Amino acid sequence: MKISIDADKCCGAGQCVLVAPEIFDQDEEGIVILLDPEPSDELRDAVEDSIAICPANAIHVE
Repeated sequence: MKISIDADKCCGAGQCVLVAPEIFDQDEEGIVILLDPEPSDELRDAVEDSIAICPANAIHVE
């Protein structure tokens, strides 16, 4: 699993950070920072939940 983000789409809601803090963080302006672009399969559910809850559709998985 490989995650990519579109920081230009990010609205800074921070839902991804709440769901998967091991993978996502936010900068000073609230824009998503990808901490782990290739997380283990154990975190797949958290990644999928983050994608589903992102109001800006800024998170993608390959």
